Amino acid sequence: MSIQLDYPHIECPPDSTARLVRIPRVRVAQIAMDYLNHGWSADEICRQYPHLRPSEVHSAMAWYFDHQAEIHSEIDAELAIASMDREQFGSSILCAKLKARG
Repeated sequence: MSIQLDYPHIECPPDSTARLVRIPRVRVAQIAMDYLNHGWSADEICRQYPHLRPSEVHSAMAWYFDHQAEIHSEIDAELAIASMDREQFGSSILCAKLKARG
């Protein structure tokens, strides 16, 4: 017997990443990163991003906990791209000016 899980606010199109149905530019990985990096609860994520509904954040967190390996792979790929960009392009002009000021 298999159980069908439903994530009513999440869509995961083939060959794409899990994201919110109502706001497709918000990915589950982004919400998971706030949980992982800041230790934010679903309530705190909603306070930080008032355009998100609690039901969407809870659904995203449920997706994350049920698909951790997939989401961690997505996060690792983003970090690798960011690292390559930093190596290729260096710091922004703003970062350089702020570092120069101390």
